[in-house]
Amino acid sequence: MALETRVLQADEWDVWYDQLELAFGGVPESPEERKLYRQLTETERSLGVWDGAACVASAGAFSFRLSVPGGTLVPAAGVTMVGVSPTHRRRGILTSLMRRQLDDVRAGGEPLAVLTASDPAIYGRFGYGTATYGLAVDIDTTRVRLSVPPGTDEVTLRLADPEEVLADCERVYARLVAGRPGMPARQPGWEQLALLDPPGTRGSGSPLKCVVAEGAGGEVVGYARYRVKPDWDLKGSDGKVEVADLDALDPAAYAALWRYLFGIDLTWTVRAHRRPVDDPVLHLLSDVRRSQARMRDSLHVRLVDLPAALEARTYGAPLDVVVEVEDAFCPWNAGRWRLAADAEGTAVCTRTEAPPELELSVRELGSAYLGGITLTSLAAAGRVRELRPGALSEASRAFAGDVSPWLPHGF
Repeated sequence: MALETRVLQADEWDVWYDQLELAFGGVPESPEERKLYRQLTETERSLGVWDGAACVASAGAFSFRLSVPGGTLVPAAGVTMVGVSPTHRRRGILTSLMRRQLDDVRAGGEPLAVLTASDPAIYGRFGYGTATYGLAVDIDTTRVRLSVPPGTDEVTLRLADPEEVLADCERVYARLVAGRPGMPARQPGWEQLALLDPPGTRGSGSPLKCVVAEGAGGEVVGYARYRVKPDWDLKGSDGKVEVADLDALDPAAYAALWRYLFGIDLTWTVRAHRRPVDDPVLHLLSDVRRSQARMRDSLHVRLVDLPAALEARTYGAPLDVVVEVEDAFCPWNAGRWRLAADAEGTAVCTRTEAPPELELSVRELGSAYLGGITLTSLAAAGRVRELRPGALSEASRAFAGDVSPWLPHGF
């Protein structure tokens, strides 16, 4: 029987999601997580591949607005829920889903597609480039001290029910989005992801806790969500604090929240994963070596409408360069483009017949797009070729950002 690819119907969601769980090892998600993702699923943007009555592959997309350098929120397809049944792999099904999905993204007018990769080796061949990394730290609070800035002692901290202060925390998050490329503006319903706390996923940890930082007028200016994992051995207590989220609007509130987490009784380790790689906490620590800092890839970016994407962001230096772009999977992006940015960072990207000055693939453009991966580093790896002396350094300076891009949560 021929395979059929079609848009998901609402009454097919359970079968479709069961297939996704099977593709990722067959371990059922918690009822709470499954319920939330059913609510967040955009069925009109979800594809299923069917072999008779059986769903054998899936791919979906969320309608995001992603912060890019300059603070603009750019429409982006958040590619998600991609999986192929073990019985139907190596048949070109994934390639056909990526083809259909990117065609749909282009038709919908979204300049970007983004994803987090279960296996980073898979998506490069479809033009996705690693654009952000996440930092993880395991801080030994018995050996590491914090050096906090002036004003930290004036910050008021208050323990609160995570749900009761959710709106205040979301206002803090919303004020930070434009200043950090890679952050998605929170669409309705996505605020609930931060509260997802199934008992079965806590291990030996506590329910989710929240502490808020308040300024002089009582306004919430920062928050941390965390759980405590008590533990004991022959030497005594060996508890750990696991940080889920920490955001703040000023250095004093930021430092006050970290100091609070460091001081929780009967705990000697603070763990925080999925932090920006330039997280200011690294500059508060007395000993980074004992914080076991490490990185892993996070957001992968794919330019779907190349000129629209390049014109949507701003640039850190004037630029006038002709780029030869290779894009076999989305050939409408391939060819020569002149990218010109003025002193204010505003850019125009147009097709040209002028001689190329840089050569690269759309994958490298995706990596450099948010400003965290430099074109010079990609060139050192042989991924970008300079054809006019000076063009590489000019373009690399223009693309680079002031802060590292960051994806604060998965999807």
